[in-house]
Amino acid sequence: MATNEPEHEHREEEEAGANEDEDTGAQVAPIVRLEEVAVTTGEEDEDAVLDLKSKLYRFDKDANQWKERGAGTVKLLKHKTTGKIRLVMRQSKTLKICANHFVKPGMSVQEHVGNEKSCVWHARDFADGELKDELFCIRFASIENCKTFMQNFKEVAEAEEEKEESKDASDAAGLLEKLTVEETKTEEKTEEKPVEKVKTEVEADEKKKSETEKAVEEKKTEEAGSSP
Repeated sequence: MATNEPEHEHREEEEAGANEDEDTGAQVAPIVRLEEVAVTTGEEDEDAVLDLKSKLYRFDKDANQWKERGAGTVKLLKHKTTGKIRLVMRQSKTLKICANHFVKPGMSVQEHVGNEKSCVWHARDFADGELKDELFCIRFASIENCKTFMQNFKEVAEAEEEKEESKDASDAAGLLEKLTVEETKTEEKTEEKPVEKVKTEVEADEKKKSETEKAVEEKKTEEAGSSP
């Protein structure tokens, strides 16, 4: 005899499942309430001039070999107030700083020998919390990205050098102007001295002449008084 029990049981399971999916309207409060925390990176006052994914290496002098610093994003950041530009790179997962230094006048970047996707440069880096002389090598996913990085790096270094030369020229002009003013004052003072000297000499001559004339008159008077 055929039985309807499996179908009946299946129907009951569907009804039970439907009842479980129904919204009862109950609200469960979270056990722990998490509050948003503002995270500062130190880049809030800067604008990104360049932003490229890459892998960074530093040369270990003691071991005489390249050591990986991390893979992430390298940026050239321009300060909104001072206009200074620094290079910053962070690891993609931990956000740990791999490189952190200003791009200064005289700095240069060169293609790494044998690899068109890599380039090298020297810098006084502050990534570890103290200034260190570092030799960096950075590798990009494409030759185009490497060329873009090198071009931007060179342009920034050249612009900083022009600023420094302009400042030096301005300082030199200011110093020259100050020296010119001081020389003018010295000349004016020097010109005044001969006049005072001549005046003093004239007064001395007149005084001497007056004393001589007075002595002559006195002598004449004495001679006149002694004559019979």
